[in-house]
Amino acid sequence: MLILGVGIDQFLDMQHKAKVEAMTLDLASLQSVQLFAEAFKSKNLPLHILICNAAVFGVPWCLTEDGLESTFQVNHLGHFYLVQLLQEVLRQSSPARVVVLSSESHRFTEIKDSSGKLDFSLLSPPKKEYWAMLAYNRSKLCNILFSNELNRRLSPHGVTSNSVHPGNMIYSSIHRSWWVYTLLFTLARPFTKSMLATVAFAENNPV
Repeated sequence: MLILGVGIDQFLDMQHKAKVEAMTLDLASLQSVQLFAEAFKSKNLPLHILICNAAVFGVPWCLTEDGLESTFQVNHLGHFYLVQLLQEVLRQSSPARVVVLSSESHRFTEIKDSSGKLDFSLLSPPKKEYWAMLAYNRSKLCNILFSNELNRRLSPHGVTSNSVHPGNMIYSSIHRSWWVYTLLFTLARPFTKSMLATVAFAENNPV
C-alpha cells in the first residue's frame, strides 16, 4: 500500500502492527514526483493499493517550480503524473486499486468554456484571476474526472479506481493555511471522524 499525504504516526494510529516506511515526495515538483516513482520501483515491491490523499487548501496564489499554480499541481497534476509513472507496477500487481480523495465541493465549479470545451486557463489561472476556494474546487473536479477515466482504462487489466468524498466535517490538517477553517475544524473536531477511516472504507469496499 502506498498512501500520499499521511504521516507515519497518523497511519499507525489505525494500523498498530503495520510495517511502515516513509518516503519523501513534493507534489509541487514534477521532478520530485519522478524521483519518487523511480525510488519506489527500485524496491521491486507490488502495489495493490495507491491512495492519493495529499492536498492543499486556501493557500495564497503562487507558482510551482514547473510554472503552474500550486493548488492545481499539488492537488491534481502531481497525483496524475505519479499514477502514470506507476501504472505498469499497478498492472503487474493486479488486483490493484487507486483511491483518489476528492470533495463534494467539486459540484460548485466548472472547467469548460462557453463552447463546452475544456478551458486550460481555468486550471492554472494567473494571480489576478485566482480565488483559493475556486482553485480547490476545480482541482477536486479534476480528481474525479481523472479517477473515472483511469478506471475506464485500467479496470480491464485488474486495476480499479475510485474517487471518494471524505465527509463534510471530517477532521484533517488541510485547513492549516486558512485561519477561518482552522477555527471551524477545531470546534468541530470532537464530532468528526478520521480521514483514514474513510479511506479504509474505500479501499475495502469497491464500487
